[in-house]
Amino acid sequence: MTAINRYRSIWISDTHLGTRGCKVDFLLDFLRHNESDYLYLVGDIVDGWALKRSWYWSQPHNDVVQKILRKARKGTRVIYIPGNHDEFARDYVDLLFGGITVAERAVHRTADGRRLLVMHGDEFDGVVACHKWLAVLGSRSYECALALNHWFNHIRRKLGYPYWSLSAYLKHKVKNAVQFIHNFEQAVSAEAARCKVDGIVCGHIHKAEIREIDGVLYCNDGDWVESCTALAETVEGKLEIVHWGYLLGEMRDLVRSGAIGARETAAAE
Repeated sequence: MTAINRYRSIWISDTHLGTRGCKVDFLLDFLRHNESDYLYLVGDIVDGWALKRSWYWSQPHNDVVQKILRKARKGTRVIYIPGNHDEFARDYVDLLFGGITVAERAVHRTADGRRLLVMHGDEFDGVVACHKWLAVLGSRSYECALALNHWFNHIRRKLGYPYWSLSAYLKHKVKNAVQFIHNFEQAVSAEAARCKVDGIVCGHIHKAEIREIDGVLYCNDGDWVESCTALAETVEGKLEIVHWGYLLGEMRDLVRSGAIGARETAAAE
């Protein structure tokens, strides 16, 4: 993965910078090896909720911010759409900071002419919209699950296995969580239909997905605390989910097999 991948557009969300759960090394590696004309930051980039409780900001978190600013300076059009965890940034909608445009939502036109509504999606989460205290409590419980996930994957790496999200697996096996995700997907797709666009790109629920719902293209770019995923548009306009955690795992497997040298992997990471 030493080569640079070139896309027309990239969407990332739910990085939760400012938390120990952020897979900041994976994220930084992704930003270093993927370039695009458009870069959408689709909410919960910085976790203001967590930072209010306890300040945590390591150098790699700074490096991610600097890398994004550098992309903007070099010509990438960067659009930042705040979410619920970084809702403080909503006070700066329609302003420009370091070449980054802050917007409440956006409409992206793909290379093949489709119009996609881009939004974080938290306004369609009834718990966040109506009962913020309950959402904060749930966020703390979620952080505990992510801590368990960290040690689980630490053991997997020791055993030679690639990254795998235990927390995402458990969440998607719980019946209530599955129903919530279904309701969320239906709600945001209905909003796209109401806005008369061809599809929607969102984040918030930490589940990467591309599928059609009632004639609307639903795209969720995932997150960088569990799945380490992004949504990308090729130069031809094709949309795809990039599973960066798994790609890095495959790279390590190639090193162990002797297919590539360890020096190449070190350069990629």
